[in-house]
Amino acid sequence: MPLDILQPVQNLLAEEMRAVDEVIRARLHSDVVLIRQVAEHIIGSGGKRMRPALVILAAGACGYSGTAHYHLAAVVEFIHTATLLHDDVVDESNLRRGKSTANALFGNPASVLVGDFLYSRAFQMMVELQDMRVMEVLADATNTIAEGEVLQLLNCNDPDVTEDDYLRVIRYKTAKLFEAAGQLGAIVSHATREVEEGLARYGVHLGTAFQLIDDVLDYSGDLERTGKNIGDDLAEGKPTLPLIHAMKQGTGEQAAIIRAAIERGGLDEFQPVLCAIDQTGALDYARRQADAESKRAVAALDVLPRSTYRDCLIQLASFAVTRSY
Repeated sequence: MPLDILQPVQNLLAEEMRAVDEVIRARLHSDVVLIRQVAEHIIGSGGKRMRPALVILAAGACGYSGTAHYHLAAVVEFIHTATLLHDDVVDESNLRRGKSTANALFGNPASVLVGDFLYSRAFQMMVELQDMRVMEVLADATNTIAEGEVLQLLNCNDPDVTEDDYLRVIRYKTAKLFEAAGQLGAIVSHATREVEEGLARYGVHLGTAFQLIDDVLDYSGDLERTGKNIGDDLAEGKPTLPLIHAMKQGTGEQAAIIRAAIERGGLDEFQPVLCAIDQTGALDYARRQADAESKRAVAALDVLPRSTYRDCLIQLASFAVTRSY
């Protein structure tokens, strides 16, 4: 994916994202040293910052000119970071964004508890805005994300998970925070309900496309670009769309190999599984689904007037499906 596809977005948001980072740094402060160490490790380890960027872009597309959106963007990033800390403990991951995970460096108890700190700090910041609509959206999103985490846990090592089951986890676990980010940009701008709903739909489809490509890259990316170990999903027994499609379209023998790999976890059958994925066109199928979601995201922006911010939202939808990291 050409890196310059995001350049206009980065240029437009450079100053505003610096303002978001200032809020993040200020609100990470705690008198407890370990909290600062763990939080700064995960926040400072890179990442695309797509969710806070979405808050800023949505607000800009609605004509907002204040500073409260920086605060909301930081809240969204704290919630996302808390989920990463908890995810890595549950998944027993040791690598994220090309660096050691917090749980690998500091241990599981510290990661879980600092994740709790970030959740509670996010809710403190919500309250400060004194906007019940903001609190409603973020409280609902946080609860739905937790449900998605549990659903994903239940799906692990289950080869009978359907495509609908898989998409439900994505809607809950990943797309919900993208949806909230789009909504928050509209809410802080006092946009119409039609615009808010449009930006919410955009967020759902953008987040779904983004996760679909993440799952594709688990079987086609490389460590240097993705910053994660290839095959992690299979090692954890996660039945993602490439596996679901390959089982459905492959031979009986291929389906049996994939079922066994999901049930047992681990990477003993990684090469035969990769072969089945390749022969059934499973990655191309998943990419097509992601592309369809990206197009739905762009269509949802019809409620917005033309602007540079709207153009950047369109570019973000393109990046979600053409990226290689």
